[in-house]
Amino acid sequence: MIQAILDNLRTYWIVHTLLLGYTLLLAYHAWSGNRKTSGVADYFVGGRSMGPVAIGLSFFATYSSTNSFVGFSGQAYDWGVTWFVLIPFVIGLSLLAWVAVAPRLRTFTEALGSLTIPDFIGFRFGSPAARVLAALIVIFASFFYMTAVFKGIGNLLEVFLDIPYRAAIVIVFFIVMFYTVVGGFISVVKTDAVQGIVMIIAGILLFRGAVAAAGGLDSVGALASDPATEPLLRWGGGVAIPLALGVVFANTVKFVVEPRQLSRFYALENRAAARKGVWVSTAAFLLVYTLLIPVGLYARNIIPGGLPDTDLVVPRLLTEPGVFSAGTSAFLLLAMVAAAMSSLDSVLLVMASTVQRDVVGMVHTPTSERSVLRATRFYVALFALITAVIALNPPDGIVALTAFSGAVFGACFGPPVILGLYWRRGNGTTTIISFCVGLIVLLFWSRFPWNFGIHQVFPATALSFLAYWAVAKWTLPYESGEMDRLFDAEKRGAGG
Repeated sequence: MIQAILDNLRTYWIVHTLLLGYTLLLAYHAWSGNRKTSGVADYFVGGRSMGPVAIGLSFFATYSSTNSFVGFSGQAYDWGVTWFVLIPFVIGLSLLAWVAVAPRLRTFTEALGSLTIPDFIGFRFGSPAARVLAALIVIFASFFYMTAVFKGIGNLLEVFLDIPYRAAIVIVFFIVMFYTVVGGFISVVKTDAVQGIVMIIAGILLFRGAVAAAGGLDSVGALASDPATEPLLRWGGGVAIPLALGVVFANTVKFVVEPRQLSRFYALENRAAARKGVWVSTAAFLLVYTLLIPVGLYARNIIPGGLPDTDLVVPRLLTEPGVFSAGTSAFLLLAMVAAAMSSLDSVLLVMASTVQRDVVGMVHTPTSERSVLRATRFYVALFALITAVIALNPPDGIVALTAFSGAVFGACFGPPVILGLYWRRGNGTTTIISFCVGLIVLLFWSRFPWNFGIHQVFPATALSFLAYWAVAKWTLPYESGEMDRLFDAEKRGAGG
């Protein structure tokens, strides 16, 4: 056993050196974040004092996990050019989040004393029941997403470093659990900023290496000569268009509704910072996803014959002779590990803060901020452990798991977050009914005989919005002088 470990260290010494340096950086950020954390607001949302560049990079890095570098990059291997539609969706919906959601959410949450999405929903609509239900939805959907991230990083370490999949899951669990527990939101954002830069470089290297190994930019044209791969070059040839659009929308709607993304807006130092952060975030998404998404298609000329799982495309590229040098492969692996960490830490923090503040805190009033921090750190460790156990035998592939998670957030949180920021009407009943309609349609749409092959995210989200509108239209809005003031300020253009 010991000899096998020593042999592995000698064979992959470059990778292990980079991973050690990266782990030390995480430890430093955890220590630094812990020093700057003096209360609950610091641990949950960085004391609402983070700059636009750091938050812009964090917003990009939090979304761009191994789901992107492994799952999204590999999907074009099977779905072809149809999968390229993900690029405008990523850019468009991330822009929508920054322009339409960030400014108002930053203003509203500070005025209401909100630190999580469930407590924003509870305060906005005056409904403890809606707040608790929102918290349960966050926990439910987040487990699917984190399982996908664990699976991605486990596949990478298994294929590239010959580390058994289950051992890789255990290693990742301890690292991400440690620095998230210790450093909180400040540590997470600092690490995300570094990870964002690393991922931008990695996106360039991955695309350049795949294109060169495939035979150049125009090498995909060779796929047209093989009947097995020719459909990949046609719109809808590799996958049914309704399915592709559904998966794409489910994976990108989370920009405007998912708690881990929206928590970045809570942390902005002021509302005006959103106008600067949007440029950092958009530039990163535009560059990296334009490069990442075609990689799977080029891989067809490098790894012919098909693979049983598109999640293995990028791991195979890293180990395929002649595609990348040893140093480049090592850096790319580090970048993908960083991508996984940047998403896992954010989701863990959201889940832990949600449980402590919006579930436990609703029935048991904490005695001090120190007790809240101690409990939240415990929940970070607990949820990391539960997800790691689930990831030992994941229920599905990366893209499917992340799509389901995004669909849940889109169908449930779209109405109360978006309409709740722009329309004064609405109350607790409105919100709870929209939650229930969204979830029921999402879970059972495929069983309806008249589903017409439409991906469930579209009817679930549409009917959830319709239910919210209908109930809000015919019931009285939640009475709140603070909400009246906030909406009046927005009408006068005085929100910032």
